[in-house]
Amino acid sequence: MNILGISCYYHDAAAVLLQDGQLVAAAEEERFTRKKHDYDFPKNAIQFCLKTGGLKGSDLDYVVFFEKPFRKLDRILATVLATYPKSWKVFRESMISWVLDKLWVGSTLQQELGIPKERILFSDHHLSHAASAYLCSPFDESAILTVDGVGEWVTAATGVGRGNTIKLDQQIEFPHSIGLLYSAFTAFLGFEVNEGEYKVMGMAPYGQPRYVDKVWKVVRQHQDGSFSLDMDYFSFHHSTDKTFNRRFADLFGTPRDPNMLFFTEATGFPKYFGTPPANVKELSKINQHYADIAASIQKVTEDLLVNMASALQKRTGQKRLCMAGGVALNSVANSRILRESGFEELYIQPAAGDGGGALGAALWAYNTLLGHPRTFCMNRAYWGQEYSQAEVSDFLTKNNIPHRRFDCEDQLLDHVVNRLANGKVIGWYHGRFEWGPRALGARSIIADPGNPQMKDIVNAKIKFREPYRPFAPSVLAEHAEKYFELPHAAQHYPARYMLYVVPVKENHHTTLPAITHVDGTGRLQTVFKSESPRYYKLIERFGQATGVPVLLNTSFNLKGEPIVTTPANAFNTYMKSEMEGLVLENFVLEKEAV
Repeated sequence: MNILGISCYYHDAAAVLLQDGQLVAAAEEERFTRKKHDYDFPKNAIQFCLKTGGLKGSDLDYVVFFEKPFRKLDRILATVLATYPKSWKVFRESMISWVLDKLWVGSTLQQELGIPKERILFSDHHLSHAASAYLCSPFDESAILTVDGVGEWVTAATGVGRGNTIKLDQQIEFPHSIGLLYSAFTAFLGFEVNEGEYKVMGMAPYGQPRYVDKVWKVVRQHQDGSFSLDMDYFSFHHSTDKTFNRRFADLFGTPRDPNMLFFTEATGFPKYFGTPPANVKELSKINQHYADIAASIQKVTEDLLVNMASALQKRTGQKRLCMAGGVALNSVANSRILRESGFEELYIQPAAGDGGGALGAALWAYNTLLGHPRTFCMNRAYWGQEYSQAEVSDFLTKNNIPHRRFDCEDQLLDHVVNRLANGKVIGWYHGRFEWGPRALGARSIIADPGNPQMKDIVNAKIKFREPYRPFAPSVLAEHAEKYFELPHAAQHYPARYMLYVVPVKENHHTTLPAITHVDGTGRLQTVFKSESPRYYKLIERFGQATGVPVLLNTSFNLKGEPIVTTPANAFNTYMKSEMEGLVLENFVLEKEAV
């Protein structure tokens, strides 16, 4: 049986293909169009999935959309009417976009894929999230928690999965939303909504949660795990471009200028910013204020999620928890849930946001709606497109790009390890690209985490991004507990996908300075030989050469771009940055040799 899952028209558009209940392919549209967070109809991702499965559109048994468009329109219209006339722009823009495409997604699917209407199914947004976590987890029974900005009406849901069934029995509805709360602070701190939330999480450790009391004025939590926003501080429910209002700004101060350089008295003025301005001390204090606000909203968000999870654990008695929704990508909060909520095991799949809804929709149809037993467990993230040695060779040859080919993998790995140990930054490209927003050793930029200058080097010369953004450590799973405070690390699925932030053991702060964040933590990735054989062997060889089986890993892209997909994307990114080397499958490019 062939089932295609689709998500689009809100955040990250994506497509996945199941064949007899097994995942065959999964990809987000942005990887093909090169538009970050592309939300349009995922034509390219669909074509990739069908090609991987050896299918035409007419071969599909079902196509499943991840939410119900008419219910979403119902929420938009109800909200517009409740806040009119302030919401007239929302009404105008919603009508344009919904009448043109969003409302008629069923017809679009029929036309694009050549399938009859009866083969098109629609799931609920948060049910798709729940299914995307639980139905591909290793658990036969667990509690479920989904938290995001908003689906049709629901912004958070809880329940239990048993066998191939899911029951979500409690929910919180728009406009009360943790995702939209965090997005309001993201905008206040000068970052782009739906893109800059990671930046807030990265900025938070540079501050102290001094404004927690003020944050609790705009949101309240309740004993049953629920929460509610004070809507007098927000405008996202009636504005097309503003998430917070003047009362919010009166409470927290002047919003941060998006072009403002970030540095504090504690960090000093980074050398790669150039010459320090005359008022550097004054600017440091202003930045400290914003860092403290970031720390405060991060702390409150964690408290809200821990409260929700704790109430869910007490209500259900379950010891295992599956999480999904964009808020489940908050790695710091996930670690606190594991430590404090009463749950002993968590499962979060790597595309926890809206893109992952395509996976959940397909699994829900196959396992729950059609009643087939569960046979799939996601234990790796490599579900995207790959390019063969011949395709890479053809690209390099046609473009007259100097390169060296290694026919022996051991020689290739030894060569790369030698360059890494000598302080080089390398682009690493191998196999199928990752599912979800994290680079996990298929499309990664790698470096030596023991070099104390490497964080600044990669931020300034490679990624061209803010200096407070941390880098992740990729560590061999069996060595993780030596360096990180995560007992039984190999058993934790979220750690495979960089979905935990945990303390770096104090005696290894100096061992791993480039991946140890300012608060002494790291967002680790545990690497397994069975799932990532070449990346595992590379880290293993690096460990043999240096004594530390850990690599600095960050996504293979420049600031503002999606992670690379094709060899051409990889080469373009390599040439635009100051990476010293690029590994494309068995081919090595080096700027020193050009």
